[in-house]
Amino acid sequence: MSAGRARPGGSRAEPASAVPDVLGPRLRVVFCGINPGFVSAAAAAHFANPRNDFWRLLAEAGITSQLYEPGEQFEVLGEGVGLTNAAARTTGGSSDLRRADFAGAAERLGRIASELHPRAIAFVGKEAYRGTFGERAEHGPQRRTLGDTGLFVLPSTSPANAAVPWEERLRCFRELRDWLEPVERPAARALVLDRNDRVLLVQFRDEQGQIWWATPGGGIDEGESAEDAIRRELAEEVGLRAFELGPEVWQREHVFAWAGQILHQRERIFLVRVDDHDPSPTVDLAAEQVHEVRWWTLAELETTGETLVPARLAYYLRQLLQEGPPATPFDTRV
Repeated sequence: MSAGRARPGGSRAEPASAVPDVLGPRLRVVFCGINPGFVSAAAAAHFANPRNDFWRLLAEAGITSQLYEPGEQFEVLGEGVGLTNAAARTTGGSSDLRRADFAGAAERLGRIASELHPRAIAFVGKEAYRGTFGERAEHGPQRRTLGDTGLFVLPSTSPANAAVPWEERLRCFRELRDWLEPVERPAARALVLDRNDRVLLVQFRDEQGQIWWATPGGGIDEGESAEDAIRRELAEEVGLRAFELGPEVWQREHVFAWAGQILHQRERIFLVRVDDHDPSPTVDLAAEQVHEVRWWTLAELETTGETLVPARLAYYLRQLLQEGPPATPFDTRV
C-alpha cells in the first residue's frame, strides 16, 4: 500500500563547525559523524585522525572505489558520498558533548533530506543517532525515515571504540553498501473519481508522524497483473469491488525508504470512474500505516497544505478533467 513522498524543509541559523559539510544533491549516502575531534578540526576534514578506520572501511567495503585521504574529502561527492556531523562543537571526545550540542540536529538533517534528497543518511556510531533523535538504536537499517531518506546506524570508527573489532565494523559497512541498492517494487494505483469529479485518497502516517495523501493502491504481488493488484487493493483499502478499470493515465518512478528498506517503486496509475462510493476498508489499515480515507475536491487539493503524492496531483488532475485521459501515460515525477 505504501507510496513514496517528499518532505518540505525549514530554515534556521546553523552553529559554526571547524569541519565543513561535504554535501551535494541526490547522493547515495551521507555519513553523519557525531562531532569534530581536535585532529579533524585542525585539518578541517572529517575523520582525520590517522587511527580512525572510517576511510579505510569505505574503500574496503566497496562504498568508494579507492582509498581516500581526509584531505580529499570533497572528491567522494563523485562517488555519491557525502559527510556531515550531528553536533558542530569540537571536543576531545564524544563524552564531552552536552545535550544542547545536538539542538536542531534532527531538523538540520531533515532539511538535508528534503532539499538534497540523499538515498540514505548513515550515522557513524550509535551516539550520533541518539544525540540527534533522543532514542537508542541498534546497528543496521532503521524504520525511522526523514521523508524519503532512509537511516542506517554503523559502529563508531573511532579508535576509542575498541569494543567493536575491525571485522564487525567491516561487516556493517558492507551491509550498508548492499542495503543502499534499492529493492525493485512494481506497483499499481487507481485514480478513483466519482460523478462530481472528486478524487479518493488515502492518508499515510508513519511511525514518526510524517503524513501524506496518495491514491489507493500498492505493490504488485508476484504472479499478479496490474489490474489484479488494483482490484485487491481497492477492495482492501476502500471496499470498492464493482468497477470498470479505465485507461492507464500516469506513471511514477521513485526511490524512497519504507520500513527499513530502500525501494525503487515503478507505479502505473489507472483511471477508475464510479458513480458514488462510501469508503469502507475491509482490512486493518493501521497495520499498513493508512489512517484515513476520504474524497477530495479539486479545489481542496489546490489549496491544501497537506503533502500530496504525486506532489503536483492537483495540477495533473485539473489537466485530466479539462483534456481527458492522455493518449499515452506520462511520468508525474515525484
